Amino acid sequence: MTLAVGVEEEFHVLEVESGMLVPRAGDVLQGLPKGRYTTELLQSIVESNSDVHTTMDALWADLTRSRARLVGSAAGNGLAVVAAGTVPFTDRGACRVTPDRRYRHMVSEYRQIADEQLICGTHVHVDVPDRDTAVRMMCMISPWAPVLLALSASSPFWAGADTGYASWRTMLWQRWPTAGPAGCFPDAAAYDSAVNELIASGVVTDPGMIYYDLRPSDHQPTLELRVCDSSPSAETVVLVAAVFRALVMRATARIAAGGSPRCDGRHEWLRAATWRAARSGLEGDLIDPVSRRPAPAARVVRTMLARLRPELEACGDWATVRELTEKALAEGSAAHRLRRIAAREDLLGCVDELIALTRGPAGFAGAAPAAVLQAGGQSVRRDRVEPIGG
Repeated sequence: MTLAVGVEEEFHVLEVESGMLVPRAGDVLQGLPKGRYTTELLQSIVESNSDVHTTMDALWADLTRSRARLVGSAAGNGLAVVAAGTVPFTDRGACRVTPDRRYRHMVSEYRQIADEQLICGTHVHVDVPDRDTAVRMMCMISPWAPVLLALSASSPFWAGADTGYASWRTMLWQRWPTAGPAGCFPDAAAYDSAVNELIASGVVTDPGMIYYDLRPSDHQPTLELRVCDSSPSAETVVLVAAVFRALVMRATARIAAGGSPRCDGRHEWLRAATWRAARSGLEGDLIDPVSRRPAPAARVVRTMLARLRPELEACGDWATVRELTEKALAEGSAAHRLRRIAAREDLLGCVDELIALTRGPAGFAGAAPAAVLQAGGQSVRRDRVEPIGG
């Protein structure tokens, strides 16, 4: 059975000439369909929501069309949008909160954590049969979430400096009190009881603030992956979505057959594995979910795909996922590629590249991923615009 999938993407709003974040989400969203495009906590970030799809080709077409529309609206206001965990240049002026009672409370309560929420992620939703199944499969899928983070890592720079991490967004995100790997729960009632206890403690205000790397959606019959950086290239989003769907399919089948999570109750290694993925991306070791020992990223990724091949083949995704994976392993993470550009040019060159990749390959809006791969998948760089006074 092929499960439906949907994606939420977050984008930074930038001033084109300087590459600086600007709090102008309202200008970008003006005229765009509400619901499809929406605001976030801070006004320098916008979000787009895909439709629900059963094929990766349809999801790819949706994402590229959605990005094109967002890019066009930004350009009409002299702005650019960028899909990445962080962008190289930030200042306090970008921290303006979106006018919303809930958001204002978050800024008041969490202070600098909220002020520095200048980060963007990709969230993938996959259909599940019921909430009990969603909760039970979290334990089965969580060990592989850091691998998906490594594939998406795109945030090496923060406030004009190289952080040394492939995903600095992850390190900023994990400061929230409920962020990180989820625990294991026997059913939805146990999970909901734990959530209600957290709300009663006053540490969080509502279920939407349960920021686990995986969580059952509180308003849709889906399991949601939340660990990934926003990805400059839409093909990376498609890759992550296809693999996550295969993980959900595998876990669903195991539970339906009477299987149960093999959990020893120890989750410390999962937090360590997430840190390792955020630190190294695809360029160093990851923690192998089976042995819980360090192993080269390429080996861990290929092992994951080998395990999921039956589910990927059942969806017709195997060939595309294999090609996209080998391309990612050959080229390195987005963080690694951005560092190469910074060394060759400067950080504004990284901004140029992020803008171009977010815009996508010229002439391929809506084309299937395979078509872009066959054409080399290269986006056309815009002319460099030097910062004023630079």
